[in-house]
Amino acid sequence: MTTNPQSKYTKRDILTSPYQSNSCKILLFGSGELGREIIIQAQRLGMKTVAVDRYENAPAQQVAHKSHTIDMLDGDAMRHLVELEKPDAIVCEIEAIDLNMLMELEKEGWPVRPNAKAVWITMNRERSRDMIAKQAGVKTSKYVYVDTEDPAAFKNAVEKIGCPCISKAIMSSSGHGSYSIHSKDDIEPARLAAIKGARGSGTRAIIEEYIDFDTEVTELAVRHLDENGKIVTSFPRPIGHYQLDGDYHASWQSPDASEYLPWKPEDIGTKFKPDEDLAKKAEKKIYDAAGKITGALGGLGVFGVELFVRARDGKVEVLGNECSPRPHDTGMVTFMSHMIGMNEGALHLRAITGLPIPTRINEDGYRVIDPLMPASTHVIKAGCGGWDPEFRGIWNAGNTPGTNIYLFGKPNIPYDPKNPKDVHRRLGITLAMGKDALDAKTKAEAAAHKIEMRTRQFKKWIAQDDTLDARKKHVLR
Repeated sequence: MTTNPQSKYTKRDILTSPYQSNSCKILLFGSGELGREIIIQAQRLGMKTVAVDRYENAPAQQVAHKSHTIDMLDGDAMRHLVELEKPDAIVCEIEAIDLNMLMELEKEGWPVRPNAKAVWITMNRERSRDMIAKQAGVKTSKYVYVDTEDPAAFKNAVEKIGCPCISKAIMSSSGHGSYSIHSKDDIEPARLAAIKGARGSGTRAIIEEYIDFDTEVTELAVRHLDENGKIVTSFPRPIGHYQLDGDYHASWQSPDASEYLPWKPEDIGTKFKPDEDLAKKAEKKIYDAAGKITGALGGLGVFGVELFVRARDGKVEVLGNECSPRPHDTGMVTFMSHMIGMNEGALHLRAITGLPIPTRINEDGYRVIDPLMPASTHVIKAGCGGWDPEFRGIWNAGNTPGTNIYLFGKPNIPYDPKNPKDVHRRLGITLAMGKDALDAKTKAEAAAHKIEMRTRQFKKWIAQDDTLDARKKHVLR
């Protein structure tokens, strides 16, 4: 094939309507809630959008101009769609794709964003951790890799790292295949979880040292073209978040980082006094680490860089954890905190298509993208499996000034018939703005816990307090 003219990174100054012969076309492999926002932002700029997923009516498929449903682990099916649609940018929003085919397509000139190498590295925890620790040179927790099919080797790996520690499937995301190990009784359940929860092959796991951090953040580092066509990296303010069983549960962001750095917002003003100097030190180290990691990956787009932050004796330490080559679930807080056209989906779209991203240069020389207001998100979790989920409590949840509700529109919650409540699927989020990060976090949590859900198969309404994940680590008791 002839090399696609958009396979190279070039500035874009002309846009059209979506059905013209020269319209810019975006193709998503994976069509979840994060992809849906990319599609919406593309349509606001008159771009043609194509959403691909493994099941019908995935969130982004519901709003795209065109959709396809295929097994994305089938490389020939991927190639068929790329050659059929001839996109100007290919975006990978899911891990379960044929990475070898993706690499092959890019070699032929098809425009994979941010690039095929970045996707190949970050969608495998072994490659990703080695990239962070060895290539980018960012400090991480101690870790070892192990074959999950060998119980004795798995046990030895855990003993080498020591308890407490965390086991994670090499090929997974959103907490699937992860398990916290506190004693020898957790070792075998952790091994089985790594096998069962993996995406693709479940034969490898990483055992990580437990880090006693003060807070964890996501830095949405944005690699994009400046006015001279040079690749630069800009940084939205760090996003605080916490996870339950390896999956995001709430996130927050504010123009004033000292509201939530270097400690959790609920700890500032109670356990710790606000400290602007420590917050600035943490922010600088976060940008440094994220810049090194995304620089090692290259390409254009938003990268969700997960980091641990801890402060000891007036010093701040930042450790690398993981990185995604696309917008991040914790970054949905930018739907509320940032101006229209500058949330994480819009930033990713602008970066991958060569459109401008205005920034300011801060006192340390970093390109910074500021939020407008303190904001937070809180997840709405499934309480059971089944088709056609319904939600009630919407009026009460959405009737507080400064709050909003975002339902993903997922048509089905897969489940084991023997354990229909053993589900962890996110079905939506609440968003809130507040006077500060803690106020926004409290409002978002309160709104989420006013919502109940049920499915066609299970008619009893289930409160958020009764889901598997929703009874831990909350501000409100």
